[in-house]
Amino acid sequence: MRVDFAFGKTGLIVDLPSGFRYRVLQPRSAQPLAEPVAAVEAALDAPTGAAPLPQLARGRQSAAISICDITRPAPNRLVLPPVLRRLEQAGIPRERITILIATGLHRPATAAEIREICGDAIAGSYRVVNHDARTLAEHRHLGATQSGTSVYIDERFVSADLHITLGFIEPHLMLGYSGGRKLIAPGLAAQETIKVLHSPKFMRDARAAEGSIEDNPLHRELLEIARMARHDFMVDVALGRGMPGDRPICGVFAGEPVSAHRRGVEFVSQVMLETIEKPVDAVITTCAGHPLDLTFYQAIKGITAAAHIVKPGGKILLLAACEEGTGAAEFSHMLKESPSGEEFLTRIANAPVTIDQWQLEKLALVARNADVLYYVPGLPREYHAALWGRAFATAAGAVEAMTAPLNPGAEIAVIPEGPYVLAKVEQGCQEVGVS
Repeated sequence: MRVDFAFGKTGLIVDLPSGFRYRVLQPRSAQPLAEPVAAVEAALDAPTGAAPLPQLARGRQSAAISICDITRPAPNRLVLPPVLRRLEQAGIPRERITILIATGLHRPATAAEIREICGDAIAGSYRVVNHDARTLAEHRHLGATQSGTSVYIDERFVSADLHITLGFIEPHLMLGYSGGRKLIAPGLAAQETIKVLHSPKFMRDARAAEGSIEDNPLHRELLEIARMARHDFMVDVALGRGMPGDRPICGVFAGEPVSAHRRGVEFVSQVMLETIEKPVDAVITTCAGHPLDLTFYQAIKGITAAAHIVKPGGKILLLAACEEGTGAAEFSHMLKESPSGEEFLTRIANAPVTIDQWQLEKLALVARNADVLYYVPGLPREYHAALWGRAFATAAGAVEAMTAPLNPGAEIAVIPEGPYVLAKVEQGCQEVGVS
């Protein structure tokens, strides 16, 4: 059986051995909207659970809009103009509108990236600024959540009269789904808040995983933080399949942040969810190719997504180019210095949170229950011994090592586009994953 996997910029064709039962899980999406801008306009004027945006903005003196950074494919160029037009028509002057790039702990956007994110016209005529999570003085302390998280949010957002977020909804490895509240925290939060949100307190809860917001403690925490920051209005979209930077809009969800986001989640989950009758013996997956598999840090998302459908003790093979190596310095250091996943989990359990430890923690939780194998040619060999699983020089070698111990007729799930497939075992069947 020959399969074309999403891998780097070029893809990767792999011949899979006979003698096994393969189930190929392909990503699904809704049909693109014929008139996406018109759909955005309509959603702004007839939102879910809120007054139309022009009415909501009337009488306000200023507005702040939180938008995704360059690492996310949010269609800001299409969504921002009708939002800005309505704010100005409602009487908020252009100079009193601030567009904040919700970087979380990512690096700031460059001037060229700001133009790419917003479009030249908006970048040249509006105040567009980067969030800086590492500078506590630029944040306002809003108190603590019921669970004790100290909340610091960007002062420029909090001090505005009207608080808006623009984003998109897709499965998220910790939060269930992206969008909505995520554009406030971690997007505009100080690192003091972000570190708590990504601490073992939340990361080790099995409910903090892809595809669910029901009873997800991290989702609840972010909703509480968003309320504290006075999240007034959101505009999220659902995106279809397409080339990076050119994914079509398939749905628009605007209005009161909680109810509008829930509608978007229901839409995306109905479209994307792929259920299987029982856990499989092994999974071959990816991180959906370029740009998502540029670093090993990002590629872990392919593993965590696959963990939901493999048997306890089953095998997961990740195929990811990792052309830029491991990821940020903090992540690289932790990866190299951790001899085993269990040692890493023990060491960080009660220690101060380090930036990026959460991604490695999620990998360690999967490695508790599954045998993880890798074909990651861009990852320097010095890290191969620290992967808590075996890395191979060729894709063929990795496939051979994965399938050799399996019984004839073993069931193998094949996911050519990794985390773009939301796969779950039918309710009532045994499921493995982060626990």
